[in-house]
Amino acid sequence: MFLNILQIVIILLIIGFGFVVPIGKYLVKIFTDDKDTVLERLTYKLLGVAPDEQMSWQRYSQAIILSNLVLVLVFYTTLRLQSFLPLNPDKGLLSTTITPDLAFNTAISFVTNTDWQNYSGETTFSYFNQMVMVTCLMFTSSATGLAAGVAVIRGLSQNGANNLGNFWVDLTRAIYRLFLPICFVLSLVYVWQGVPQTLSGAAVATTLEGATQTITRGPVASLESIKQIGTNGGGFFGVNSAHPFEDPTPLTNSLEILSMLLIVPALTYTFGRMVRAPRQGWVFFGVFAALFIGFLVIVVPAEQIGNPLLTLVGSDQSLSAFQSGGSFEGKEVRFGIAQTGLFVTATTAATTGSVDAMHDSLTPMGGFAALSEMLLNVVFGGKGVGLITLIMYAAVTVFLVGLMVGRTPEFLSKKIEAKEVKLVSLALLAHPFLILIGVGLALVWPKALDSLGNPDAHGFSEILYAYASVTANNGSAFAGLNGNTPFYNITLGLGILLGRFLAPVLPMLAVAGSLAVKPRVPKTTGTMSTNTLFFGVLLLASILIVGGLTFFPALALGPIAEHFELATGKTF
Repeated sequence: MFLNILQIVIILLIIGFGFVVPIGKYLVKIFTDDKDTVLERLTYKLLGVAPDEQMSWQRYSQAIILSNLVLVLVFYTTLRLQSFLPLNPDKGLLSTTITPDLAFNTAISFVTNTDWQNYSGETTFSYFNQMVMVTCLMFTSSATGLAAGVAVIRGLSQNGANNLGNFWVDLTRAIYRLFLPICFVLSLVYVWQGVPQTLSGAAVATTLEGATQTITRGPVASLESIKQIGTNGGGFFGVNSAHPFEDPTPLTNSLEILSMLLIVPALTYTFGRMVRAPRQGWVFFGVFAALFIGFLVIVVPAEQIGNPLLTLVGSDQSLSAFQSGGSFEGKEVRFGIAQTGLFVTATTAATTGSVDAMHDSLTPMGGFAALSEMLLNVVFGGKGVGLITLIMYAAVTVFLVGLMVGRTPEFLSKKIEAKEVKLVSLALLAHPFLILIGVGLALVWPKALDSLGNPDAHGFSEILYAYASVTANNGSAFAGLNGNTPFYNITLGLGILLGRFLAPVLPMLAVAGSLAVKPRVPKTTGTMSTNTLFFGVLLLASILIVGGLTFFPALALGPIAEHFELATGKTF
């Protein structure tokens, strides 16, 4: 048990003390630098954009939507025309037809940084789509989310000017200066550890029994690096990071966890520096960390204790010198309970969506924690978007406090008025609305329940997990639900699209634009300080209360009910 705790603590300490400040400083330099590199200037020229243009929130939003729309159309086209495109050495092995509804779902999924997969990559995609489209889109979607987050930060730092920066500059710098260098180095490390990186077709091997086995491979390492660094999550193989070609060793598993949490926590430091309120950034980091650790201490003990029904029939699930114990269904022995639990918590916290174990096999409380992180969508969250969501909750918190004391709420010396509250409310309501409407449709739509792998409470959890995952732009799945049907491809695709832009990117860009033009108001004795431990506790309470009131009934029908079923041996 000590070693399990130790490896978790070491990874968390590396993130907290090794990443936050240096990466945060580097992000500040990237997005405040006055000079562009030669490669960046060439890119602006090829795109036909003016890098000196200072965009309002409306122009910034238009640029995001336009770029995403073009990428969706391009990827949809390459999916439908896959059989006519090059880099397809395993053409005869690809068994799944890319139907219009699957292409629609997949194109939207990868462009929006969700990477939900209703297919198995090694039997569906050519190398062209895996490398030229999927891997490239992982860079652009990650950079888009990060750019949106930085734009909101700029808006909050302005004093009477509607200037959120230039989307094309932010996008280009994020790719060239951040994601590409890190992913290049990480790809080499993965190759060293045994992850394939080749354009050769599948290998054919003869087993010890004399049978012939086809072993799929391809440009895996390059995809794997940006998959985690960009909190994308889509796997080259159907079982994602549980596959030994994607995640072969405990070292690569640790690197993947560190990669998922490399940029997002550091953004809190970047935020503090750019708005000239460093303590505010540390308060935000503290709230993120408290939520993350809270869910981590639910997942790991739940998986280590195991299944109580197996204990009743005499199965020994205890941790000892001779066995790792716990619930090992759907998990990889090479990672163990501790790393698996940390991976589960990290991938749903950072809205990555990659998995090194089958979440469908998690204990009910393990599934509860993973689900809750996506439902709240503010436990670190994805690059940029997680910080945006936390700022949204901060606005709600100061508004509620203002109501209680009879003052106009303020945040970072800007008054939060009716317009901002309405926009924040739109983003807050859109997230649960999209999830719960999708779940409701799936429960009543003809034959939609036929896709379930399990009945009763666990089956409900599978549906709830799917719509929570796509709306939160996470992309992981319980894996017990067959989503490759027209109904699920279309409804999940719409959830991905609306979840990306309605909750919270576009509303919060509008909030940032609104606050940017407002002059700063001087602090008085009645001004509530938002950079204190007290405000951090209020913010944490607001997140848990709002999230609890919104989603507890749904959770009670799924993982909570299943937990009591296992504990009592009765079906509710």
